Amino acid sequence: MKNLLSFADDKQYTLFTNRDIFRLVLPLFVEQLLFILVGTADTLMVAGLGEASISAVSLVDSFNRCVNSVLFALATGGAVVVSQYLGGANLTRARESAKQLLAIALLAGTAVFAIVELLLPDVVRILYGKLPADVHAGVMSYFRITLAGVPFIAVYGGCTALFRSMNRTKTTMYISLVGNIINIVGNALFIYYFRMGVAGAAYATLAARFSSMLIILFMIANPALIVHIDFWKGFRLSWQLVKKILYIGIPGGIENGVFQFGRVLVLGLIATYGTREIAANAVANTVDMLGTICGGVFSLAVVTVIGQAVGAGDENQIRYYVVKMMKWAYSAHVLWNILVFALTPLILSCFSKIDADTRKLAWYLILIHNGIGIFLWPSSFVFPNILRSMNDVRATMCISVGSMLAVRVGFSYLIAGWIRSGVMAVWIAMIFDWIVRLTGFYWRYRSGAWIPLSLAKNGRKG
Repeated sequence: MKNLLSFADDKQYTLFTNRDIFRLVLPLFVEQLLFILVGTADTLMVAGLGEASISAVSLVDSFNRCVNSVLFALATGGAVVVSQYLGGANLTRARESAKQLLAIALLAGTAVFAIVELLLPDVVRILYGKLPADVHAGVMSYFRITLAGVPFIAVYGGCTALFRSMNRTKTTMYISLVGNIINIVGNALFIYYFRMGVAGAAYATLAARFSSMLIILFMIANPALIVHIDFWKGFRLSWQLVKKILYIGIPGGIENGVFQFGRVLVLGLIATYGTREIAANAVANTVDMLGTICGGVFSLAVVTVIGQAVGAGDENQIRYYVVKMMKWAYSAHVLWNILVFALTPLILSCFSKIDADTRKLAWYLILIHNGIGIFLWPSSFVFPNILRSMNDVRATMCISVGSMLAVRVGFSYLIAGWIRSGVMAVWIAMIFDWIVRLTGFYWRYRSGAWIPLSLAKNGRKG
């Protein structure tokens, strides 16, 4: 069995040159940075309304991230299929797969909106238990408004996945810029000018999501694109392609959904310890999301690179790009987090209306996440997308789901009673979860079980 570094110095593979990879990841970095910075601006603007408001937005956003991660996993399934067909030079199937992906995204987003809207009071009670009255009022207001944007974000996510599969990340970067500007301007208007409070932040988010969806739908219809969608031609579901997309998308959706739902469950534990711990968790999450930008960029980029290598049907080339992308991911992640650490005191000083003890607790949480995450995060979250791009989805799902439920959720509740802090328990358990995840993923890769899955289901086959 060749080890992980067997092809690290091989120069013969040019499916993606260094320049190609750089052109892929740089716009993704800018796009993710804009998203996080605007999210930080959202948090700062809402923080001006007090701890109850920032707690309400944080609780609902945890659920929204859960839903979005499931929808984006379905989109990733489509992107893997399209990338594999592009790697196998099968443009007809790539374009048809793109159309099927958008149909799946729209149906899934609409179904989530309808079900959660119908059961919203019960969902809030089950997820968060008994909240303080002011936090509960903010949660209900913010939840109902942002929920209406779920179909928009589903379609938008499907389109961005298609652009990434074509290595056209610059397009999604510009669209993200426009959407983020709409969001931040909307926040200023609705929160402070019209004095709509938490509801104003929700309406700004909704407007940004709808605008971004319209723009990207217009762009994906451009016939000059190698993969485009002609909306004027008839459409019919192709169950063969739908099954191929869902083969990757459903396990990824289950994995991401359980992962994010586990985070929601432990947030319920944090909520039982009061507004201070909820607010500290929200502030720390703002900085932590900054710390994961580079790793997140490569978790998206590997879908394109590894997917096309799988489509080309060459095991050595797949191994070569696995090593190359992980080296790039770790290098970028470490350098970026050094910068984030340097800026953390400045970022925390912006939360002037948050109690000093809350900011201090947030600082401890950031040290736990970003300090240890320098070594563990890319292997925990970039590597599973590599395995998915190789069609090795079921084992990846089982490792992630098992670790989340048994380690992160289970340990959170066990540790909380010992250290008498829900939020510290959750973040300590998170580190153990990362260790178990990366161990399982590395073992799976070394086993070679992905080889027949990659070569039997690559883009050259039906």
